[in-house]
Amino acid sequence: MPLKLLFSVGLIIMTLSMPTEAKAAAITLPLCPNRPNCVSSQAADNDHFIAPFKIKGRPEDAFAALKKALSEQSRTVITEAGDTALHAEATSLIFRFVDDVHAILDADAGVIQIRSASRVGYSDLGVNRRRVEALRTTLQQAGAIE
Repeated sequence: MPLKLLFSVGLIIMTLSMPTEAKAAAITLPLCPNRPNCVSSQAADNDHFIAPFKIKGRPEDAFAALKKALSEQSRTVITEAGDTALHAEATSLIFRFVDDVHAILDADAGVIQIRSASRVGYSDLGVNRRRVEALRTTLQQAGAIE
């Protein structure tokens, strides 16, 4: 009987700790590769770093505004979207290169973490940084972020 009770308590503890672990993992963006064709609000170095979006108002509304802004960008398709995370693909006009955009809502910190990166090549000539800054401007004009 004590072994059964110990197993049950252990199972309950593991189950209760899972959402916290999943939440911690969910607020991490993929790392930028060692190439200048990526920007991330979680990058440790200045070359790749870009400031996260500081939310004004309700976090859910800001994240909805980001989804809307991304869906309105030309040649950009949201491929995965949840309440707190999304992935989009942006395709270049001429060569059809695909860039990945990841965003994570960190409501507790009041920010949206953002990353934009080219899948191939070395340099993007600043395209990913300009994309994120254009999103920032759009969201600021909508009153969703500072």
